Amino acid sequence: MSVVTFWSNGKEQTGKTLAIAAITTHMAIEHNYRILVISTGNKDKTLDRCFWEEKKKKKNLGLFGPNTNIAIEDGIVGLETMMKSNRISSEQITNYTKIIFKDRLEILTSFKGEKLEYDELKTNYPDIINLANNFYDLVFVDLDAELGESLTNQILESSNLVIANINQRLSSINDFMQAREEIPILNSKKSLVLIGRYDKYSKYTIKNITRYMGEKNKVSTIPYNTLFFEACEEAKLPDFFLKLRRVDEEDRNSFFLTEVKRAADNIIYRLQDLAMKM
Repeated sequence: MSVVTFWSNGKEQTGKTLAIAAITTHMAIEHNYRILVISTGNKDKTLDRCFWEEKKKKKNLGLFGPNTNIAIEDGIVGLETMMKSNRISSEQITNYTKIIFKDRLEILTSFKGEKLEYDELKTNYPDIINLANNFYDLVFVDLDAELGESLTNQILESSNLVIANINQRLSSINDFMQAREEIPILNSKKSLVLIGRYDKYSKYTIKNITRYMGEKNKVSTIPYNTLFFEACEEAKLPDFFLKLRRVDEEDRNSFFLTEVKRAADNIIYRLQDLAMKM
């Protein structure tokens, strides 16, 4: 049972959330892991759009018409309520998640309320992550910059592995190298580097970036892929991976699928390696 946290410096788009969606969907199809993805942001629908079409909210009708005093609490809100009353166990977390693949992949979606409510609720994320880690094989955390430095550091330190998300811009690479000097876990074996929206025709190739950063291990990537990004906008990500489960090397999607598999395998191998050294 391990916590894998996806981190970025929050200054630029790295494709972090879509990287989590791709890797966990691949893992759920190809491996026998029970996986939970936790979105820690507020009003972030990126993950939602990958799996569910947005539906209009239905009014909750009371005996005398619309009842605005009744709120059906689910997701992170319902989970927080149960935790406050000490009536929640690790196994019950699944009651508040959305299921993608039964017994394989579940999502605890982001909070969709007001900022003040979010600021109060977000302090529960470390406890929620620890509780989930007792039940799921892998807990993936999409770390949002809105959590703030204190909570961010708390979650990073309690993680088994941190995936540092950067892009191919030289400034992003240099910013990460600076962050390594300020955040110890990013400069340890408990971290891996991943490039989102990767363009293999850029001069900042995997090989060049790996060499420039002095990495001992080949950097992972999630390449830019048109069909993948369209699937993420149309709530068809599971279908995308299932339809392309078996493609030959000549297929236009082959490079993308190979790199997603490599990124997933790198996470699994590093977790296994760290576990053996404990």
